[in-house]
Amino acid sequence: MRISNPIPRRKTRQIMVGDVAVGGDAPISVQSMTNTETTDVAATLVQIRRLVDAGVDIVRVSVPSLDAAEAFKQIRAQVEVPLVADIHFDYRIALQVLDYGVDCLRINPGNIGSEERVRAVIDSAKDKEIPLRIGVNAGSLGKALLRKYKEPNADAMVESALTQIDILDRLGFQDFKISLKASEIFMTLAAYRNLATQIEQPFHLGITEAGGLRSGTVKSAIGLGALLMEGIGDTLRVSLAADPVEEVKVGFDILKSLGLRHKGVNLVACPSCSRQNFDVIAVVNELESRLEDITTPIDVAVIGCIVNGPGEAKVAEIGLTGASPNNLAYVEGVPDHKIANAQLVDELESMVRERVARKQAEEKDIIVSG
Repeated sequence: MRISNPIPRRKTRQIMVGDVAVGGDAPISVQSMTNTETTDVAATLVQIRRLVDAGVDIVRVSVPSLDAAEAFKQIRAQVEVPLVADIHFDYRIALQVLDYGVDCLRINPGNIGSEERVRAVIDSAKDKEIPLRIGVNAGSLGKALLRKYKEPNADAMVESALTQIDILDRLGFQDFKISLKASEIFMTLAAYRNLATQIEQPFHLGITEAGGLRSGTVKSAIGLGALLMEGIGDTLRVSLAADPVEEVKVGFDILKSLGLRHKGVNLVACPSCSRQNFDVIAVVNELESRLEDITTPIDVAVIGCIVNGPGEAKVAEIGLTGASPNNLAYVEGVPDHKIANAQLVDELESMVRERVARKQAEEKDIIVSG
């Protein structure tokens, strides 16, 4: 098993989004958001279940109308994953979904009307012990802030956040998380770093409107990775113009690469070169596809030649080193048996699943004996 150096986390207040702890010493959770019409209950349920299958911890659903709130009620009754309702402007919608069992409200107190209306929402959230998420976005800063700062920047984002926080402070509400998202990486980093020194609440991380699957993944990995390496961040969403399931996959890949979450297969693979003894790219792509359902942490190394192969295989639970005429498989760092090219994917899949089954059985034994 690979051993990663732990990253000291920023100390924060902990809140509960359903049964998922956010902040404190809780694992960093991965979120995504549905992009179906919420009033299309069947389609939204299908998408949520796909996200759950991908391992998502929390799902956000847009609730822009009272009709959507009624649809949310039906959705809530049919899924177990924690749901966040995304609400703007109409406090009545917030009150409705609070009655329907939402696990967190994503609102900005400043845009849902008078203080009386804000108080009504906060009082209901307090009574039901439901946390809030305040979301600051560089693309939707208020007119007064844009007049003051001339253009979106990190200072404007932090001021916007503190204005929202002041409202909650006056109402005696502290169970919230906050996000400060921009599509520009350096603006996002500066905003989070600044606010991290001023409040104790957990942060929801994201690079908003990051782009398509490839470019958005790169931008998110750089931006979120920089913050996570500083110990900043308690829950995250990778915002991609792509299937929401891809957001979940990328989110977990970012966390796995930093040793912050260990979920599913951690696949180490060489980029391939003329030394390879098998088609590394084809094997890795097929293996990734076949093993997507696995959520138990396991390290697998697939290396095409004997230069780096033995070293990587020795620190993986399942390893493969390319060799001629047959490739060498490792189990727990020890050479185990040889595999011909034609059997590579089938044999590796079988080895991984056997190892995962053994680990799951061991975990059950520990739970029972404990």
